[in-house]
This record gives sequence, structure tokens and C-alpha cells, in this order.
Amino acid sequence: MVSIDSAGVPAQDTAPVSTSKLYLAAWRWHFYAGLYVIPFFIVLAITGMAMTWIAYIDGRDGERIAVVQQEVAQSVSVQADAALAAIPGGTLKQYVAPRADDLAAIFRVDLDGTATMVVVDPYTATVLAEFPRRSGWYDFVDNIHSDLMLGVTGDRMIEIAASLGMVLIATGLYMWWPRSAGWRSVLIPSVARGGRAMWRSLHCVLGFWLSLFLVFFLISGLSWAGVWGEKMVQAWSQFPTEKWDNVPLSDSIHASMNHGPKEVPWALELTPMPASGSQAGEAVMAADTAITVDTMDVLARQIGFDGRYQMNVPAGDTGVYTFSRDSMNTDSSDPMSDRTVHVDRYTGNILADVRFEDYSWAGKAMAVGVALHMGTMGLWSVLANTLVCLSVLFLCISGVVMWWKRRASGLRLSAPPLPRDMPIWQGATLVALAVSMAFPMAGLTLLVVMALDLLIISRIPALKRVLS
Repeated sequence: MVSIDSAGVPAQDTAPVSTSKLYLAAWRWHFYAGLYVIPFFIVLAITGMAMTWIAYIDGRDGERIAVVQQEVAQSVSVQADAALAAIPGGTLKQYVAPRADDLAAIFRVDLDGTATMVVVDPYTATVLAEFPRRSGWYDFVDNIHSDLMLGVTGDRMIEIAASLGMVLIATGLYMWWPRSAGWRSVLIPSVARGGRAMWRSLHCVLGFWLSLFLVFFLISGLSWAGVWGEKMVQAWSQFPTEKWDNVPLSDSIHASMNHGPKEVPWALELTPMPASGSQAGEAVMAADTAITVDTMDVLARQIGFDGRYQMNVPAGDTGVYTFSRDSMNTDSSDPMSDRTVHVDRYTGNILADVRFEDYSWAGKAMAVGVALHMGTMGLWSVLANTLVCLSVLFLCISGVVMWWKRRASGLRLSAPPLPRDMPIWQGATLVALAVSMAFPMAGLTLLVVMALDLLIISRIPALKRVLS
């Protein structure tokens, strides 16, 4: 067994040599992973908390702008004409139905490659506001949260941090797993002694309680990342188009409906879009019915899209009308009610009707996971996310405080000591290989750090002193 003294160092005289050295190795990896992870986790926690509250209070695209409810609303086409008049020469791309009877409708109008959101009073068809799409505070914070406003480079940096976060959790749980002290030391913090021992107890106990939630947040976040999500997971979890009764398919995929931040459900992004221009699909409208935004709105209501939903109008000759509702876009607070319907622009036939129950197990997990991750399931999820974010901030701050109290004087990093002649190094190597296979960016980072530690740092005494 390993006993821990007040400074957090294993008492090696009372522990088997192999166990003590494995503890030291875990502590060293925990320390070095934290060096990289802490700044990113602080940014992610602050921006995540901000996004959750902005979406809940103010909305993302002006959809919470209030109007005076009247008896009869203007038709969608009349509202759309008012939106188009506000952007002369623009093209209608999207209609977002009001969430409630006393809220505004939103129209997206594109002109020369710029998307503008036009807020319209549905009762008077009066334009209340207009602004470039994805230009609000929510999107500013979201851009920092997703890629630090650095594009692909920022995405990779954050993916490394999230992947190394899994290393932090694994090493932290190993270090703090109850041995001789019992479970009470894991579940209840000890603050009586004060100083570094108090900070360490708070850090470890909170980390233990938070570990499961943090794994969830990291996995759900990584599923959107460029390598682990798009290249490894999403590629084999897309919705199978063979379920669509042999409808004609477009060359475009569902991701083409994204505009900046991801908006299309994770399970559908890589799935080809259906194409208009055939007699395929389910006939649900009279043959002589004109296909307009008004009749499409009526159809959407008839087939179950109540309250807020989004209608994307066709793009190009083979484009389709698309009705969608999902919790990721704050259309609803229930991810299990996710639904996407594609309608032929010429016949009004339903070409595809994709519901939550049609997703793969990974798609279902992501639909629920993203809703929980984003806090779009009501006030309780906003408060829960806030608690998790504040806990992450405390773990980061307490980790820095513990290092500050333990550090050596002078220009030294005061890293945990590197165990020598570790008899079970093969096991550590296997763990590193497993991490590399599960999370490539973490594995690549670990291999680089191991190579630097072995080939450079250990061979340069001055550098070794600074980093020890």
C-alpha cells in the first residue's frame, strides 16, 4: 500500500517499490498534462458557462425578442417579403418559426455571400432588427470555445487539451484511489490541517466526484473535434441513406446546411441530401397544391412540427425544403424529439423523415450528449453545467496553488521526480499505447513529450534542473 504524507508525496519506505514508482510516474504525467491542460480548461469552462447562460436568457439569433401577441399572424410569405425588402437583392434561405406566440420570427437572407438574420413581428410583418448571422455575443464566445478563433490550429490545440484531460482523470484517479486511508478520504475533504494538505484534499475529492461528469463533457466535446470526432467516430456513425426508400440523392451532404458553427445533427452531417425532381417519396399533398413557403409551413405543422422549428428553402434546381427541430439548435429541450424532414420542391412529396429513433446508437448518444453538454434541456441543465464549469475552474486554480506551495526556490519547474529503474515500465508503455489508439492527439503528444524527456531533457543538466 502507498501512504501519503502531508506534502502529497508517497511514503516509499512503507510501500512496495514497484507501486511507489508507478505512483511517482502517474504523478509526473498528471503534472505535465496539467501544465498544458489548465489554461485551456479555464478558457473552456468560462466560455462554456457564458454560452449556456447567453443562449438561455437572450438566445442566439434574436429568437427571444418579444412581440405583442394578436389574434391572427400574417402568412409566412408576407413576413418573408418584409425580410427580403430589408435586404434588397437578397435571397431567402431560412425561416425560423417563433418559439412561442409572443416571440418574433426569424428569417435568414443572403446577399453576396453574407447571411443576415432579419427579425420580423409575425403579426404586423414589421422588421424589428437585422444583423449579420452568427455575429452576437454567443457566437463570439463560441468561436473562442471551439477553436480559440485560430481555425484548424486552435481546434487541434483544444483537442489535445481534451485528450490529455482523459490522461489527467486516469492518473488522478489512480493517485487518489483509496489504499490505506479508506473511502472517507476520497469522498469527504479534510480542511482541518490547512495549507497545502487542505488544498490537496479539496482538489482530489472534488476531482473524484467530478471525474465521471468530466469524462462525459470531454467525450461529447471531442466528438466534434477534427481528428477524433470527424475522422474516427463520425465517419462510421452516419445515418444510412438506404433507409430512405430509394429516393434520389444529391451530391451535397447535410453539412452543407451548416453556416459557421455546426447546426446539423451530428448523425446526419456526412449523409447525402435527397434531391428534388422525381416522383419518389410519400405523397402527402394534393396534386394541384402550389409549393410555397406558406404551404410548406402548413405541411410542417400538419406532420407534427409545433412551436419552434426551422425551414431551409431549396438551394438550386434539385434542392429540397428541409424542416428540422433539434435541441442542439435550441429548437426544443428534448433531444429525443429530434426530427429532420426533406420535401421535394416540385411535388411536395416527403423524401425522408429522420427521427431520433432512426439514429445509430452513437447518433443517439451524441444527440443527448450535445444537449447536456450545451445545457439546452432547460434551466436545470443550465445550472448543472454552471456547477460543472465552476468545479473545473476550482480544480485548475487549486492545482496551481498546490504547485506554488510545493515548488522549489529559484527558476525551477518543480516537477514530480522521475522514477528510476521502474520495474513495470512495460505496463506504462501499454497504457500509453492504449491512450494513443483511443485518442490520437493525446497519444502523439505523449510520445513527443516522452521523446523530449528521454533524448533531450535527461541529457542536458541545466535543462534538467530547470524542469525538475
